[in-house]
Amino acid sequence: MTQPNPSRAACPCGRGPDFAACCGRYSGTATPAPDADSLMRSRYSAFVRGDAAHLLATWHASTRPASLDLDAGVKWLGLQVRAHRVIDADHAEVEFVARSRLAGRASRLHERSRFVREGGYWYYVDGDLFTKDPA
Repeated sequence: MTQPNPSRAACPCGRGPDFAACCGRYSGTATPAPDADSLMRSRYSAFVRGDAAHLLATWHASTRPASLDLDAGVKWLGLQVRAHRVIDADHAEVEFVARSRLAGRASRLHERSRFVREGGYWYYVDGDLFTKDPA
């Protein structure tokens, strides 16, 4: 019986059947995400996989923290992209809901994130959290 290949695992973002061919192609490489939606999905996948280096590399320098400590106890459960709005060629917003569990307690992160493209690369700038679903 063959063992599963972790690099061939389904992509955490839910879009692709294979991480390497989906979000993995933007992680740790010089391949830029083609749009803000793809970058946001690769960042969610980085949270799932504990890849702080990818998160920092794709965070805009104007808002990027000096370091990032990810909580290894968080279990990410799923991502739903609700909207991807292109503002202009270099600015976009992505609204999403990411579900997680920590110490048995479920949580939802609902955010509208802002992205900017510079030098051909998209970067996460910041976002607004929703405290309850908008009407």
